[in-house]
Amino acid sequence: MKEIEFAFIVHPLNTSDILQKFRFMKSLPESWAKMIVRAFPPAIISRISGVSSPYGNINGCFVGVFLTSQQMLELPLKIALHKIIAAGKKAARAGAKIVGLGAMAAVIGDAGITVARNLDIAVTTGNSYTVATALEGTKKAAHLMDIDIRKAEVAVLGATGSIGAVCARILAREVNFLTMIARNVPRLERLAEEILAETGLAVKVTSNVKEAIKKADIIMAVSGSAESLIDPEDLKPGAIICDVARPRDVSLEVAEKRDDVLVIEGGLVEIPGDAALNLGFGFPPKTAYACMAETMILALEKRYENFTLGRKLDVMQVDEINAMAAKHGFKLSSLRSFERPLNPEAIEKIKEKARLNKQKHNF
Repeated sequence: MKEIEFAFIVHPLNTSDILQKFRFMKSLPESWAKMIVRAFPPAIISRISGVSSPYGNINGCFVGVFLTSQQMLELPLKIALHKIIAAGKKAARAGAKIVGLGAMAAVIGDAGITVARNLDIAVTTGNSYTVATALEGTKKAAHLMDIDIRKAEVAVLGATGSIGAVCARILAREVNFLTMIARNVPRLERLAEEILAETGLAVKVTSNVKEAIKKADIIMAVSGSAESLIDPEDLKPGAIICDVARPRDVSLEVAEKRDDVLVIEGGLVEIPGDAALNLGFGFPPKTAYACMAETMILALEKRYENFTLGRKLDVMQVDEINAMAAKHGFKLSSLRSFERPLNPEAIEKIKEKARLNKQKHNF
């Protein structure tokens, strides 16, 4: 078996993910299924092979922690952290020199700092490259929808989180109308003061998700909520939403009821080489989340060091990982919406429907 250089920790987002993996539990009540898998120790659930660039080849693995997103938030923090640390130690025993934290494993507690302190290998949340690719995807979507990002009303949902804050800092260099949304208004106000000093842009802040979303042309959805926050009635015709959050911030009802808005999945990346993840995420071959790709990039660079940790990301760090990604041939995947590819014809239909609805409702 080939040597493993990196690992990535994943977990089921919801109970349906558990039942898909452990089909024998389908006849059990949901609470029983969640209780049973909670007792499972972390396990290597697939091998990653074929990641290669002109500068080297690497192999890795996914390590599963069998807690849902809701359990990660509701259980005592020490229980969830113990599971994640145990998964990191499992990765280290398999040979990994760096481990990435996926979904809620990158969010709970102090966003990876405690995990890193308890492991003898490097740790990253992958959030720096997630930011880089989400911003690139959003700009691409705005161009396709004929929206001038400099004139658009732009909102960042979850702006006090590590991803949201650095997204807001970078966007503030390029846009003229920016609103930051989060529950903690004092933290938002402090961030707004910092952005004003850095860029000269006066940023609006609010805790009212619905009100702010209704006005936005472009929304970066990056909250750490376990429930969806954006519903069909919240969006104006022609709005673009880049949903980076996992679980999703955008309700699945938006896909069913709003054919006049463009929802894209943030942070999806094409991996160089003949990469095989051997774990179904519903993506095309050789495609992964940017947080996973950051772990791979650092392994290719042999940067076995803690890279993206904690609640505060660095703009320079985002630029650095983006440059490393380009060097090794990682690039933004084609745009996708609710796990389906977006072709030019689909985007044209959204644009036309948005135009008609704007006329109808006098936008």
